[in-house]
Amino acid sequence: MVASAKSAVPTVADQAAAMQLGQCAKNLATCLAELRTATQKAHEACGPLEIDSALKTVQTLKSELQDAKMSVIDGQLKPLPGETLEKCAQDLGSTSKAVGSSMAQLLTCAAQGNEHYTGVAARETAQALRTLAQAARGVAASTKEPQASAAMLDSAQCVMEGSAMLIHEAHQALVHPGDAESQQRLAQVAKAVSHSLNNCVNCLPGQKDVDMALRSIGEASKKLLVDFLPPCSKTFQEAQTDLNHTAAELNHSAGEVVHSSRGTSSQLAAASGKFSQDFDEFLDAGIEMAGHTQSQEDQIQVIGNLKNISMASSKLLLAAKSLSVDPGAANAKNLLAVAARAVTESINQLITLCTQQAAGQRECDNALRELEAVRGLLDNPNEPVSELSYFDCIESVMENSKVLGESMAGISQHCKTGDVVAFGESVGLASKALCGLTEAAGQASYLVGVSDPNSQSGHEGLVDPIQFAKAHQAIQMACQNLVDPASSPSQVLSAATIVAKHTSALCNACRLASSKTSNPVARRQFVQSAKEVANTTANLVKTIKALDGDFSEENRNRCRVATTPLLEAVENLSTFASNPEFASIPAQISSEGSAAQEPIVRSARSMLDSSTYLIETARSLVLNPKDPPTWSILAGHSRTVSDSIKSLITSIRDKAPGQRECDYSIDSINKCIRDIEQASLAAVGQTLPCRDDISMEALQEQLTSSVQEIGHLIDPVSTVARGEAAQLGHKVTQLASYFDPLIVASVGLASKLHDHQQQMTILDQTKTLSESALQMLYAAKEGGGNPKASHTHDAISEAAQLMREAVDDIMVTLNEAASEGGMVGGMVESIAESMGRVGVLTYVFVVFMVCHQMTKSVTCPEELGGLASQVTVDYGQLSHQGRLAAATAEPEEVGFQIKTRVQELGHGCIYLVQKAGALQLSPTDSFSKRELIECARAVTEKVSLVLSALQAGNKGTQACITAASAVSGIIADLDTTIMFASAGTLNPENEESFADHRESILKTAKTLVEDTKLLVAGAASSQEKLAQAAQSSAKTITQLTEVVKLGATSMGSEDPETQVVLINAVRDVAKALAELIGATKCAAGKPADDPSMYQLKGAAKVMVTNVTSLLKTVKAVEDEATRGTRALEATIECIKQELTVFQSKDVPDKSTSPEEFTRMTKGITLATAKAVAAGNSAQQEDVIATANLSRKAISDMLTTCKQAAHHPEVGEELRNRALQYGSECTTGYINLLEQVLQVLQKPTLEQKQQLAVHSKHVAACVTELVQTAEAMKGSDCVDPEDPTVIAETELLGAAASIEAAAKKLEQLKPRAKPKQADETLDFEEQILEAAKSIAAATSALVKSASAAQRELVAQGKVGSNLANAVDDGQWSQGLISAARMVAAATSNLCEAANASVQGHASEEKLISSAKQVAASTAQLLVACKVKADQDSEAMRRLQAAGNAVKRASDNLVKAAQKAAFDKSEDDSVVVKTKFVGGIAQIIAAQEEMLRKERELEEARKKLAQIRQQQYKFLPSELREDEG
Repeated sequence: MVASAKSAVPTVADQAAAMQLGQCAKNLATCLAELRTATQKAHEACGPLEIDSALKTVQTLKSELQDAKMSVIDGQLKPLPGETLEKCAQDLGSTSKAVGSSMAQLLTCAAQGNEHYTGVAARETAQALRTLAQAARGVAASTKEPQASAAMLDSAQCVMEGSAMLIHEAHQALVHPGDAESQQRLAQVAKAVSHSLNNCVNCLPGQKDVDMALRSIGEASKKLLVDFLPPCSKTFQEAQTDLNHTAAELNHSAGEVVHSSRGTSSQLAAASGKFSQDFDEFLDAGIEMAGHTQSQEDQIQVIGNLKNISMASSKLLLAAKSLSVDPGAANAKNLLAVAARAVTESINQLITLCTQQAAGQRECDNALRELEAVRGLLDNPNEPVSELSYFDCIESVMENSKVLGESMAGISQHCKTGDVVAFGESVGLASKALCGLTEAAGQASYLVGVSDPNSQSGHEGLVDPIQFAKAHQAIQMACQNLVDPASSPSQVLSAATIVAKHTSALCNACRLASSKTSNPVARRQFVQSAKEVANTTANLVKTIKALDGDFSEENRNRCRVATTPLLEAVENLSTFASNPEFASIPAQISSEGSAAQEPIVRSARSMLDSSTYLIETARSLVLNPKDPPTWSILAGHSRTVSDSIKSLITSIRDKAPGQRECDYSIDSINKCIRDIEQASLAAVGQTLPCRDDISMEALQEQLTSSVQEIGHLIDPVSTVARGEAAQLGHKVTQLASYFDPLIVASVGLASKLHDHQQQMTILDQTKTLSESALQMLYAAKEGGGNPKASHTHDAISEAAQLMREAVDDIMVTLNEAASEGGMVGGMVESIAESMGRVGVLTYVFVVFMVCHQMTKSVTCPEELGGLASQVTVDYGQLSHQGRLAAATAEPEEVGFQIKTRVQELGHGCIYLVQKAGALQLSPTDSFSKRELIECARAVTEKVSLVLSALQAGNKGTQACITAASAVSGIIADLDTTIMFASAGTLNPENEESFADHRESILKTAKTLVEDTKLLVAGAASSQEKLAQAAQSSAKTITQLTEVVKLGATSMGSEDPETQVVLINAVRDVAKALAELIGATKCAAGKPADDPSMYQLKGAAKVMVTNVTSLLKTVKAVEDEATRGTRALEATIECIKQELTVFQSKDVPDKSTSPEEFTRMTKGITLATAKAVAAGNSAQQEDVIATANLSRKAISDMLTTCKQAAHHPEVGEELRNRALQYGSECTTGYINLLEQVLQVLQKPTLEQKQQLAVHSKHVAACVTELVQTAEAMKGSDCVDPEDPTVIAETELLGAAASIEAAAKKLEQLKPRAKPKQADETLDFEEQILEAAKSIAAATSALVKSASAAQRELVAQGKVGSNLANAVDDGQWSQGLISAARMVAAATSNLCEAANASVQGHASEEKLISSAKQVAASTAQLLVACKVKADQDSEAMRRLQAAGNAVKRASDNLVKAAQKAAFDKSEDDSVVVKTKFVGGIAQIIAAQEEMLRKERELEEARKKLAQIRQQQYKFLPSELREDEG
């Protein structure tokens, strides 16, 4: 009701009415949420009293029925207003199913000893019985015969007595759980109540007559059980004629039963009586015909067919009875039609077997009976005929029309040629095609009627009653065949297959129903019923296997006994599933929908009529093919059939559901877009008229509700456009209906906004939403609800996503505007809506933090709007994200507690948002501030309650997370231990040997295996057991690592490789356990066929493998002859596991650079060489070292390969290439290690030669990996180890550091006198960093020059002979001196910078040092390029980097000079005012100036001398360059 009211609000034109309706809907939603919470609390408090309350209710009903009976006797019982006989009879029939279903729940819950759910089931039973008693009283009051009224009330009283006894026995079963006697009593009472319930229903008018007909058929069928048939009294020809006549009568009577079941009770009574009479006559004719059979085998077959007809006839009457009792039952009419067709088919089978008519006559008669049976499908097609979709119907019509055309041609052709056998086959094919066409036409007409927007679409139920009914019937028939003494072994196996197939289908249906229902009692009942069906089926299968091995009477009796509990279990399940609560709601087809059906139905009826005439004409024509008038009639009927099929196809195609509605909706939204465009133009021109007839808040609420309703329809429209053609018209019409109010509200709101930018935002976003909806409608129209039109599905999904984004954008804008204005109505509504779909919680912590901020924001009310909006959004996500947590929590009480506490948190959030809105409107109100703080505190407390409930229901998962964290720490600790062992520093503290620890290692490892089994089992058990298993495994792995570390330490540091092998083995175990714990956490609570369960099994296998490997390593570690082999085996297994992880689809958490990837591949090359050497030497020590090195090299390579491949800038092709060669390299390396193993076991020359082959393969893969890494780097790829590249990098780094230092220097202010060190200044750090970079660049340049020299020697440009020794030596000396210059200049720069900052040196010294850095760097570059190729790329890059350093140094000089100049400007001179003092001041200044000039001159001379001395030692190349 609330949802319907809210969806209607935007479409109400009257603003006052719309606001009133919206407010009432909100109030009702809030009250319902509060009522729900209150009833849950009441349920917690009063739950144990429900059984007693239900018992009192039933006893009260019994006394009321007794009073009603006394009124009948006195003639005073009158019907209540609105009660009629038909209505009360229907109520009684439908309620009887609900009573039976609730009683089945009561039995199951009591048998399980669950008091809580037994109380719920007892309450539901009492409620159903109240409705039953009211209906029984109404039937009695409306019945004119006092005896019938008294019988009805008596039967209802019997039901009440039995029900009271049943509830009492259920209570006793709870008091004494497990008591076999009380359980048996409970079952007996339940059977008695079921019998009473059937008697009550049978007292309804018309039911007695149907029961009499059923009994008559049962009595007549006893004639088939005699050992010897009576002698024949008629000739064969008479018997055959009699059988045909009675068969036609029985088939006609079956049609009358179907028709009368939809009429009055008297019509059904007459039709069922006539049917039983015709059946009796048909049975006599069939028995007479059986007497004329030639062999015993034929006679048995005829009698078997008669039994089938008897059973089909009984099912027909039962279906008719069921429909008359409850005409509204889902698919009841279809079940009746199916039963009628079953009677027709069984009659046809008998006629085919028994009669020997003229050729073709039998087939024609069978066809006519089949067409008569399917004709009823076209009578008022307001129920689905099959599960075909509309487009499947079109395909079916096309296929069957093709078959019919060929068959009709065959009928005519074979009549001419006289081929009667082929004629019969053509008639049979034509009959099947016509039946298929009729079914497709009936289903298509139903879908057309339902798709009309004025019709009410039905809703799919929790279970499919047709499926349950068919399975029930099939299992009954199969069980009868199993226990039939005449059944052959093949029939027994066939029956067993049918039983297994249908019981499996029932169990699957129960599993799906239990997952879909929100009723916890129903969920448990479905699960329990499925278990009972599965267990009884398993027991029956055992007896069938024994019977198949030995067809003895004893085995057959066992089989018969085993069928009884299965039939009871299936019967109970069918009874429970028949609850109207689970049934689907049938569609209500409007008069417009019926009118749309008419062309299809009319064409189909014309097709059936003309086909009937055609077959009748062909029937006579095949006997007399030379009759010209008959040929003319046949041709006329053929034309009529063809025309009617063409008309049928045209009608179905023209009436495609949803297409007309899509066109109307597209036109409507196009008009809306034009309107919003006109409003936008007016807004741009500042001419948008303001709406004065409505408030801004009302417009905002109207716009919000329209957008919300549109948002709710996006997924339904997307779904029906993909595959539900019948619903397409409804959904698109509903979607389009919200755009008129959306545009009106949007334009109105924009007209009231004073900010032009806000106006345009609202209008633009509304237009975007309208355009995305238009795109969605075009996509939906093209998709048309056809699931096979997959080419349209992407467009539908894309349009839906665009609509979602548009809705989100406009909702964000509206929420911001609402929160700024203190309007919280929409937020309160949103929270209340979220409470209806309770869930938990990723967002609990977010709500907590926002509440904390709200408390702080009491002094800043303007912030409250945004925080209230955030609370609303977070609570909505909270309820949406974790909705399954309450359903999956164990025990169920915890889930109930989670649900309750989250709803209480919702109430708290509503109050909090309301108080925040009140404070925004009155920012100075101290009372509102105090209320807001109290509400925030209450919400915080409720958040903590939710968290505690979550932790109680999530104990196992929490324990897994804790255990995984502990194991992760253990792995890190083991990595550290491996580093110590590799360094040879893992020494024992006392004198002990490995043997002292071996047993404790083995014992702890075995304990870990047991813990692993419990952990795997814990995934399918309770959270409590999972928590215990996780804690136990974490504790055991801790103990295992400690004892292994002690064992490794006891071996001494003399053999570090063996220590590493042992620690690696336990590290593998720890890593596998971490994976297993993660897999267990993911699989907890999932079904057995979930993919996470398969991952869990795989993780368990790896765990067992690694523990086994550890045990082998422990046993072999002291055996010098085998420990290398063992280490290699463990390494191979470890690498295989690493490869499995590498090949998984998981994306790594971080990415790495191609340079790092390239660097890691070098470890593979080294490890490969080690492996080949170890294989050739066959020494155990070499093998152990190879095993340890290989493990690390491969692991590092795989990790960096995957990280580099998933770098955001790496393309798909390169990624696949890297992953491919990473896998190939690893596989090749595994093959190499396995070859080493073979060499160790059989050291022949041929085996050793294979090592080279494998190593070459690995080398080739490494080359491919390196090339892939180079390709990842693009065109600027360089060798990271190239000295030139290092020099370039370091010089550029130095340039950047000096640049930063220059900027920092410019920001410095002159220091006050006296100068003091500024502790906060990091200028010296930057200068030091620049110095370090220049020093590193120097080193790299020297390496680069050395490499260049070697290259020049190889090219012959620089010779190694004595003639060039002097020049080359000078060149080397110049390089060294240049490097020393840079080092010295850098050192001076550091000292000057530090001293300058500390206040001990001047800026001049800093300037001088920086200039020297630039000059020395230039000399160093000159020294590097003296002998090198000037045009090479490397030299160009080095020159650019050197220039960058020079520029940076120049900037540093300028900055220092500027700082010095600023300082000189800021230094104030105090001039003395007295004359003598002033003269003295001038003399002192002049003296200082002269002294400074003399010092400057001396400094210049000194610098010139230094340069002259240095110039003598420079090489000739540098002197020329400087010259």
